[in-house]
Amino acid sequence: MLKSALFWKVMTLLGCMVLLLIPLNMLNSLIGERSSYRDDVEHSLEQSTSGPQTVTGPLIAIPVTELTTVIEDNKEIKRERQFIRYYLPENLNVVGNQAVEPRHIGIYEGQIWRTDLTLNASFNRQQLKGDEGVDTRLGTPYVVLAVGDSRGIGKVGELNINGQSYPIEPGSNLPGVEQGLHAKIPLELLQSDKLTLRFTLDLMGTKQLAVVPLGRNSQFSLTSNWPHPNFIGDFLPQQRTVSDSGFTASWQSTWFANNLNTNFTDARLIDVNRLPTFSVTVANPVDQYQLTDRAVKYAILLIGLTFMSFFLVETLTGLRVHPMQYLLVGLSLVMFYLVLLAVSEHIGFNAAWLLASLVCAGINGFYLKAVLNGWKVSLMFTAGLLALDGILWQLLQSEDSTLLLGTGVLLVALSAVMLLTRHIDWYGMGKKDFTHSENDPQTDSERFRLWK
Repeated sequence: MLKSALFWKVMTLLGCMVLLLIPLNMLNSLIGERSSYRDDVEHSLEQSTSGPQTVTGPLIAIPVTELTTVIEDNKEIKRERQFIRYYLPENLNVVGNQAVEPRHIGIYEGQIWRTDLTLNASFNRQQLKGDEGVDTRLGTPYVVLAVGDSRGIGKVGELNINGQSYPIEPGSNLPGVEQGLHAKIPLELLQSDKLTLRFTLDLMGTKQLAVVPLGRNSQFSLTSNWPHPNFIGDFLPQQRTVSDSGFTASWQSTWFANNLNTNFTDARLIDVNRLPTFSVTVANPVDQYQLTDRAVKYAILLIGLTFMSFFLVETLTGLRVHPMQYLLVGLSLVMFYLVLLAVSEHIGFNAAWLLASLVCAGINGFYLKAVLNGWKVSLMFTAGLLALDGILWQLLQSEDSTLLLGTGVLLVALSAVMLLTRHIDWYGMGKKDFTHSENDPQTDSERFRLWK
């Protein structure tokens, strides 16, 4: 077998494919590098504007001083304990109108969003009564709204409680939660028959917007102009509509589902990062870097099918194709992906795919005219390359059918090889060289003309 010309030909072609893995790996590194530049743009926008936002509130916080009596050494000793008591809304309704704005740094794009929020909350007056006793002193209560990044706080409307306005001050005034807003309210207000509040807030951020469902019954409705939302989070929206012009979504939850009331005990600090949320992310659609990276994974399939076609021509016609010619055609197929990456940054992935396919197919068509001794078969190979490019593009677009389409391509290719080589004597071919001696009665052009 080691003396067989066919064996060494196949091994040489496999060696060529292994060599082509080197530029393909370099191309993968380049894709990762360009993608990281895009991620740096998103990080820069976050640093210069504000980051993801989580809205926690409104809730009522009351500083409490509790006196307890303990006996030590047969003496009564008064001890003082200070903590914050939290009151969560009975009903919470948040309505948001989001506008997403693209921002460019060089050729890279990121997004920031601005959301006008309207918050309505009502509190159970029975919950707010009877807190002050002989051994308990209540401080000045305040309404709290915490956010993820206070740099994103824009215009803040007046806090309206039971028809009366109260000034809002910066900072959440809660231990462990610094960023946000608060408004001091009279202690007597908690003894009123009802307590309903409303205020508006203009909030800016990047990537995620989340609302903590603090109320016993909580609702969040959001309308946005961004057509690529990502709703993966603690709760999926009960209703959502996504179109090319944007999306609308609404969430609903209760304490029966989220147990949020257990996170606000008297002595416990609030860890807002661990609370369940209604969340939506301004997600980028599958961009050119992800698509190009996926396309490169099919490069070996494209190169292998092309090499197999050349090998069939050699086998069926006796036409000689040098390994260097195989390698040059393989490099041109690798160049297809580099052209795709470079051009897609400027004109988009689909247009870049079409342009790269036409350019690389044209180069190969011109080169193969000399290799295959004629325009007819050269154009056939060019059409085949364009067809393969079209099939690969369809594979990238049809995520759910990728396995089915890929299997179909391989099945058709294998069937074609088996059909065209069913009468070949592989043992006899292995005993002779792929080159021709001077005594060979047929020249390469004569063999190729007979095959055509």
